[in-house]
Amino acid sequence: DPDKKTEVVLLACGSFNPITNMHLRLFELAKDYFHETGKYKVIKGIISPVGDAYKKKGLISANHRVTMAKLATKNSDWVEVDDWESCQSEWLETLKVLRYHQKLLSPEVTNSLQDAVPLTKLGRKRKQEPNRHSPVKKKNQSPDVKSVPQVKLLCGSDMLESFGIPNLWKLEDIAEIVEKHGLVCISRAGNNVQKFIYESDILWRYKNNIHLVEEWITNDISSTKIRRALRRGQSIRYLVPDGVRAYIEKNNLYSPESEDRNAGVVLAPLQKHANDSKN
Repeated sequence: DPDKKTEVVLLACGSFNPITNMHLRLFELAKDYFHETGKYKVIKGIISPVGDAYKKKGLISANHRVTMAKLATKNSDWVEVDDWESCQSEWLETLKVLRYHQKLLSPEVTNSLQDAVPLTKLGRKRKQEPNRHSPVKKKNQSPDVKSVPQVKLLCGSDMLESFGIPNLWKLEDIAEIVEKHGLVCISRAGNNVQKFIYESDILWRYKNNIHLVEEWITNDISSTKIRRALRRGQSIRYLVPDGVRAYIEKNNLYSPESEDRNAGVVLAPLQKHANDSKN
């Protein structure tokens, strides 16, 4: 059926330190873009905060970052937070997180989840969409036609450009991310992202799997700027969801001390990939 839309799940990986209105906007912009193409239906957004083992300077504990992300998405009917990545004892490559979420959507896993007692969050979520995976559909449609939703990596242009930083990403990981999953990159009106793709052989080869979404209503909020305002005792209201702001205040999360955490420590991927190239 040529009118059948491809179902898409948007996955955003990152520090979310703290989550801001900009992070939430990325999801909305991407969803609008996919729906406007007429070929896709976005069924879910997933926020996956990085674990503490990432060792980024100023990174506060994952349970705070996950809690803030949950507060931020409390009123969303399609974006949710997943703490699987942040619960791992070591840092995980983004590709592994993508693979994990893609596997969760595979028919075998989906069906076994359905049969399982709905204790998990996944089980509960399914309840709200009755019969979405019901076998009824399969009568008029051979099982192999039922397309599995595609998990695509949602990112800002800074993440795409970080592909160019030596040792931060493995080249074969970048290739698999864009070839097997796909990237959705939200960029400020301007062509620097196109130029970056053009200058990279890997990205150029799979450019059809890179969706560039223009952000016409620019939003310059970053977690770095939020933390700076907080260190200076300035207001961050209207830059982050109110629940997040209240949580930060109550727990006094960001300070000059928290910003010095992991200072002088090499970022986990740089450490790992530098060791790999030695071996």
